[in-house]
Amino acid sequence: MFFENTIITVISLSTPLIIAVIGETISEKSGVINLSAEGTIMISALTGFVFGYITDIALVGFIAGTICGASIAFFISICDIKLRMDQIAVGFVLTILCIHLSNYLGQDYVRINGPLVTKFSIPIISEIPILGKVLFNHSLITYFSIILIPSSWFFINKTNLGLSIRASGENPQAARSRGINVKKMRLMGTVIGGSLLGLAGATFSLYTKYGWSESHTANYGWIVLAIVIFGGWNPYRAAVGAYGFGLLQVLAIKAQSVTLALSQILPLLPFPIMIFILIFIQYINRTDRKNLPNFLLSILGGNQPESSGRKLPEDFK
Repeated sequence: MFFENTIITVISLSTPLIIAVIGETISEKSGVINLSAEGTIMISALTGFVFGYITDIALVGFIAGTICGASIAFFISICDIKLRMDQIAVGFVLTILCIHLSNYLGQDYVRINGPLVTKFSIPIISEIPILGKVLFNHSLITYFSIILIPSSWFFINKTNLGLSIRASGENPQAARSRGINVKKMRLMGTVIGGSLLGLAGATFSLYTKYGWSESHTANYGWIVLAIVIFGGWNPYRAAVGAYGFGLLQVLAIKAQSVTLALSQILPLLPFPIMIFILIFIQYINRTDRKNLPNFLLSILGGNQPESSGRKLPEDFK
């Protein structure tokens, strides 16, 4: 029973992280590092909760959060592609702006109830012992996050649009020579990624961290950026990182009831643990890979898209 409940909690708690990590992965695959992730998630959480509260329809809140995230990503794309501004600087400034703006605008919505997101058991297969209860008794947004993992990998690696976005991020010059509109692909990849960041924010306030409070999703955007690196810009490995972080959070929460003296410290442990994991991964990526076991390389190795975070050459049209 303890094992089942722990896994169920981990899957539910990791839902917004999975969505956000996949979104940031797609954005960076297109060549844009969306450093506004922290602020985007927070203000989208507020937007989603407010619209959900006003209409009393959770779906409206999810849509509003998604639009909010897409709008911020579109602005970053315009600054990067049209105005040729530094995308890292723009993203960082937007993060600060969105955090303060969400805390100011959200004062009237602290500690009030919004629409509830109910769980949906899939008939027949949810009755399978252990596995059915663990995997097939969640909310629709959790099912979406699970399906998003393989579908995003397929999108990036097997579809024409996904391959064009990926090519634009890895080698813009080569992509242009093949007739790909690099600017358009960079814009589309960033907006798709931003939409998912916005949806993740709404998922926090409407589902996993129900309600709204000041700095409601603080630090989760930075964790998302870290997990993308952990995942080697691969949706499957990024998902492992997101679920791993979720597991650390759940274990820390459960440990509080056993060790009350450390109740203030234990919830913070997942953050330094992630830092040490990232250091280890960077070590693997910088070490002579011939001396490392193949299973470590396949799980932890990964390369950042070559043009990610860089401006396109001035002669690009």
